[in-house]
Amino acid sequence: MKPLLAKDIKPLLARFSNFTDGELRSIEIISPTTIKITLTGQDSARGFDWLTVCFEFSGVHKAKLLENSKLSLVDMSDGINIIFEDNSFAFGVGDYKNLLNIKNSICFLISCALKYEEGAF
Repeated sequence: MKPLLAKDIKPLLARFSNFTDGELRSIEIISPTTIKITLTGQDSARGFDWLTVCFEFSGVHKAKLLENSKLSLVDMSDGINIIFEDNSFAFGVGDYKNLLNIKNSICFLISCALKYEEGAF
């Protein structure tokens, strides 16, 4: 996994069209403060092939997560958003633009650090 810097969030999300119509595959709680989220999306840099992307959030201090058995029911038509605000990374399902609103998502988390890894579909 490699660190995702704040300046690289928008280009990565744009490359995957914010994972619009993608799939939220799994949420894995590695430790009380480390959570791994796995998504699939179409990569515009690779001819819109489907790829799996894992995000690992460290230093999680606020979260509202779903059970893995319910992830296939999540409407991903608005994709996801990851923002960097107040020295924190915030992930949310849906089209949220700031930290306050992202907390209204059906699934969100806020952490101190973020890494990601691309893999095969």
